[in-house]
Amino acid sequence: MHLTNAALGATVDAYRTCEFTTLGAGGTPLTWPTAAWRRPDGTFLVTTSLAFAQKARNIRRDARVALLFSDPTGSGDLEAPQVFVSGRADCPEEIHTGPGEAAEYWRTLFQRQPHSRAFVRRPGRWCMDWYYLRLFITVTPEHVEARPPLAHLISAGSRDDGLPQDARVTPPGLPGAELLARYPSAVLGAGDAYRSPLLARVRPRVTADGFAVPASALEGAAPGRASLLVHRHDERLNSMHNALICGELVCDGDGWTLLPERVVEPAGSGRLRDAFRTLSTARRSTTRYLRAHDLPRPRVDWDHFQALAHPESTD
Repeated sequence: MHLTNAALGATVDAYRTCEFTTLGAGGTPLTWPTAAWRRPDGTFLVTTSLAFAQKARNIRRDARVALLFSDPTGSGDLEAPQVFVSGRADCPEEIHTGPGEAAEYWRTLFQRQPHSRAFVRRPGRWCMDWYYLRLFITVTPEHVEARPPLAHLISAGSRDDGLPQDARVTPPGLPGAELLARYPSAVLGAGDAYRSPLLARVRPRVTADGFAVPASALEGAAPGRASLLVHRHDERLNSMHNALICGELVCDGDGWTLLPERVVEPAGSGRLRDAFRTLSTARRSTTRYLRAHDLPRPRVDWDHFQALAHPESTD
């Protein structure tokens, strides 16, 4: 199956976000929600700010990546099939300060995320320049697979409250248990026998020592480092939250259990003080990246970003 297929390509293009996985230094699949733009040649453009450049570092060490288009919120089609893509990625060192070749990526993002248009105008500019200093990642697909819609997964295991089985019973001290209880599904990232990344939407069941999923939930997986991502956004890519539970995937009878070790919640729980902390951390991380590469702080090409975000002002 190829993304040059018109119907499948249109499905992927309608998704607002995807789950994007790179491999950490210890082999853990690190998965985060992101926007991906499908180019006419079938490759994907993913961008990352200097503040969150770990994706770039991971790719430069191990080019194997995976994407899963699984949450259709905002796409207008809740019955859209999920699409899994695996392949290899490339991330040059060049820092992009303007839209450049990614103009269509940014134009689409401004349309789908209206609140972000304020960031390219004063006073938003003074605290958001770090966000527009970007590294470009090109993903070349090697395997594409269509899967049943997310709605089918949710309805197959639904309860009256829409939560996973045993979600209300959260063993004390189990990292991530309370987070998972607030989501009807999560994205499991694991590796195959060669440690290439695999992704699947699952309904994890909380146990005494971890999160269990049936073996059929992720065909081809092998024991080893793994993670569970929970994330959400509304119809306009606002009200976002994401968190990653990292641990070890072990075989448990007829299925798998993720034994959680730590939780990474980059933007906190969404409180106002979390937003200020995230902004401060992002600016410091950007400064550290530039210093590590002995680079001055580039100036963002605000005029071109504003022309894409507010085309009516340039008419």
